[in-house]
Amino acid sequence: MLKIAFVATIAALTALPAVADSDGAGDPAKGEKGFRKCQACHVVQDADGNTLAGRAGKVGPNLFPVPGGLAGSVDGFRYSDALVQANAAGLIWTEDTFVSYVMDPKGFLQEWLDDSSARPKMTFKLRKEDDARDMWAYLVSLNPDAMAGDGGDTDTGSDSN
Repeated sequence: MLKIAFVATIAALTALPAVADSDGAGDPAKGEKGFRKCQACHVVQDADGNTLAGRAGKVGPNLFPVPGGLAGSVDGFRYSDALVQANAAGLIWTEDTFVSYVMDPKGFLQEWLDDSSARPKMTFKLRKEDDARDMWAYLVSLNPDAMAGDGGDTDTGSDSN
């Protein structure tokens, strides 16, 4: 029941437009610089196949529709069992869920799924919350329509492993 309330709250929050302001919102320019760490595994490629960041053919899923998207929803990508479970449970990527995940993928999934055996494929962690918020702001800047209420195109990708 608690998970349903959590998912409903997250869904309601993702319907709000993302607005960068001075009260802790990330910096897309810093996030773009930080994305260099991510492009070893990930690409940001829009629904038309245009590569916006990184290079296609990486081992991780496309990150274009992460903002507001359903976790673990890139067609053809083989996710960990934990991400498949998170997808089935309706995990939506918001700034808070994204930041928590990229700072500790394993810990986040174990807590979110209430399963101490949950394991992601992604082992990389961003150490600083500001860096994670900057990365979120960068991804939102590449796909601003996703946070404008349409939820993005979850068929092209939405998870960071």
